[in-house]
Amino acid sequence: MTKTNAVIDYLRSRKSLPLTMMSEPGPSESELRDMLEIAARTPDHGRLEPWRFIVYRDEAGREIGEKLAVRAQEINGPMPDDQIERERNRIRRAPVAIGVVAVTKESEKIPAWEQFLSAGAVTMNLVHAANAYGYKANWVTGWYSDDEKGRAILGLSPNERMAGIVHIGSSDREIAERPRPDIESLISDYSGEYQG
Repeated sequence: MTKTNAVIDYLRSRKSLPLTMMSEPGPSESELRDMLEIAARTPDHGRLEPWRFIVYRDEAGREIGEKLAVRAQEINGPMPDDQIERERNRIRRAPVAIGVVAVTKESEKIPAWEQFLSAGAVTMNLVHAANAYGYKANWVTGWYSDDEKGRAILGLSPNERMAGIVHIGSSDREIAERPRPDIESLISDYSGEYQG
């Protein structure tokens, strides 16, 4: 089997850039469109396409941030100014943010959990596509993903869930390696039916 060393090297060294390190430039319109097309090339049992994309640009980020700051205080009560500012900037920490929305479809053969996995795979593909273009990316969710009104602020309907928001930008800063899983502790050979 012929291996593709550049892809293997990338996958072995991929890291998420902290959002506080992201800056301009972000992807061009044509780059972003291509990234979304790449993201959509994902496992999708039954070809249901149980996901969609929402692009959050600067002005949308400002509007969403103001509403999230209000909603956070409705949930938590009064908040210090620095926390309010954090909510205001939640979707504005990178040049562009893409919401990957899980939209499960009615299906007798394909359960909702499998459709959610497809949305997760789309999200990871988007991270890989952004990195392949030379940009930095970070996949996040937040409290608003578990709050119906928070999801509505982000443009989701009540039957939709946020698989993740992928922030895409640039940085010339190096990210320190973090500890990775001990893969040997996570692998086992099948040893028979689980007995509880």
